[in-house]
Amino acid sequence: MPPALASNRVEGLNRTAVLVGLMGAGKSTVGRRLADRLGVQFVDSDSEIEIAANMTIPDIFERFDEQYFRDGERRVITRLLLEDPCILATGGGTFLPSENRKIIGKRGVSVWIKADLETLWERVKDKTSRPLLNVVDPKDALSNLLNARYPLYSAADITVHSAAGDSHEIVVQAIVEALLKYGHLSTDSVGKDEL
Repeated sequence: MPPALASNRVEGLNRTAVLVGLMGAGKSTVGRRLADRLGVQFVDSDSEIEIAANMTIPDIFERFDEQYFRDGERRVITRLLLEDPCILATGGGTFLPSENRKIIGKRGVSVWIKADLETLWERVKDKTSRPLLNVVDPKDALSNLLNARYPLYSAADITVHSAAGDSHEIVVQAIVEALLKYGHLSTDSVGKDEL
């Protein structure tokens, strides 16, 4: 850990922090930095699904269907939540099924990284590997996803905002503070006010 971050070190993550939100919210990027900050493992559920299926997510969608993907996703999430506490970045649809929300609620703490449509669009518009945006009007599709999913994401234990101009560190800090506030982290020798 770089010396500049040493005073920000926190430890004692007692539950897996499950990052939820739409594509482009920053779950993977923020998740990696958050894991580094907390000294725990970062796991990306989409990568784990690809390993388990031995194919890419776009290939799963093309060869099978979304339900097949969701069934595999549920199995992978359940397995990961039985392992040591970590930072788990999930796909945009992971938190939607009530069964997944129950599993996450029982074994983890859900953290919704919330961003507005324009912020999300700026982050994903040039990405070609988003199966749900492989349509004639991808921004409209993203808007529809936002409208359909945000009411379900609002059930997350913690909500942090990610705006267009925010650095990843601002979002990481907001998550750390929320995890501390709700008792999912303990500090080492550093008081809360120093974090």
